[in-house]
Amino acid sequence: MRISSVLVVDDEPDIRALCKLSLERVGGWLTFLAASGQEALELAEARQPDVILLDVMMPGMDGPTTLHALKNRGSTAGIHVVFLSAKIQKHEMQGYKDLGAAGVITKPFNPMTLPRELQRTIDAELAL
Repeated sequence: MRISSVLVVDDEPDIRALCKLSLERVGGWLTFLAASGQEALELAEARQPDVILLDVMMPGMDGPTTLHALKNRGSTAGIHVVFLSAKIQKHEMQGYKDLGAAGVITKPFNPMTLPRELQRTIDAELAL
């Protein structure tokens, strides 16, 4: 699957802006932004992106809770989700995959390689 649109969900405005710049300019993908889990649920349903890049730690509805809600909605259950996290241990990565995530991209990330890393993560999930 070739990615054409991504929803970035992060409570940090600078991270959202950097992701948008990277995914649109380097990846050539349509990029939507959400600042919270609740906003992500609404945008995912309305826009139906190919992939959601979802921050793990957010106030209110965190990443795992948002992923659970996405997977339990018929209209968003099939959207690929990749977590974005500053702190990641090996056992946590498997835990996130067990929740239904395609993978995890760690912060800080390289904006020049983020689209390639995201595509590679989705390709690896689909190869399973």
